[in-house]
Amino acid sequence: MSLKVAVIAGGDSAESAISRSSANEVSRSLRERNVVELLELDENITSNITAFGPDVVFPVLHGPPGEDGTIQGYLEMLGLPYVGSDVRGSALAMDKYVAKTLFREAGLPVLEDLLVTVADVEGSSRLILGRFGQGVVIKPLRQGSALGVTRLPKGGDLSRPIMDARRYGDSVLVEPYFEGKEVTAAVLDLDGEERIVFPITEIELPDGEWYDFRNRYEVGRSVHKIPAALPATVLDDIANYASKAHECLGLRDLSRADFLVSENNEVVLLEVNTMPGMTPTSLYPDAAHAAGLSFDDLVDKLVASAVARVGNSLDT
Repeated sequence: MSLKVAVIAGGDSAESAISRSSANEVSRSLRERNVVELLELDENITSNITAFGPDVVFPVLHGPPGEDGTIQGYLEMLGLPYVGSDVRGSALAMDKYVAKTLFREAGLPVLEDLLVTVADVEGSSRLILGRFGQGVVIKPLRQGSALGVTRLPKGGDLSRPIMDARRYGDSVLVEPYFEGKEVTAAVLDLDGEERIVFPITEIELPDGEWYDFRNRYEVGRSVHKIPAALPATVLDDIANYASKAHECLGLRDLSRADFLVSENNEVVLLEVNTMPGMTPTSLYPDAAHAAGLSFDDLVDKLVASAVARVGNSLDT
């Protein structure tokens, strides 16, 4: 059945360009079978979405305000079904400190952390050194795509990364540096269907580099190895951790959990993304393809799940 699908992209997020790239891929696919309108998240969004009158909305938005519960609350106020997690799940996942607190309570393997303010750089630097010593990672509290993340494997000046993080908020999360392979697990959790975890993906990078913004989105900068070159028991553990993290945050439809795995196969969970990238270099579509699910089938299933939720809520 053909549907009217509004795909929302962009906005003023630091990840808006990636959002537009993801949304273009989603729109191109859906347009073959549906009536699709690609809408920019700007001051005209309400008039544009009202004029179109969609059956369902696919907010392909990365970072706040598209991934933190804001747009989800807006769409619920409009009474429109939408793809992805609800207000609560989106807000919990977006805040790295809150999410890690929930992960820890659920028994998931996470690193120690320290939440510091960017207002007092000198005081925050002393707190970090007193807690972790040398060798830390500093990251914005509510941001994705590795934006604003500074890795200091051997220590160094803490003031500059704290100052740089000001553009993303008034607090930063600090963790001890952990060396390991970067791997990710994609979860599909559709309405009325059993939750599944796609094959685990290992991200291969040039020597000495990590999965920063450039390596995520520049073609040829990284290789997605599926399944990851890890023992079967470790792959099973990662899949279970990803599913449990998805569940403890109360997420739905889709998510992607990011991990590090050390040389001795110690696993740590870093964070969970509620609207993974859908660009040509993105991890989630590649993992779905490895599971036998084409991009067209993937986006169709996500839209159908959002529509089905409306009918199920009316039935109850």
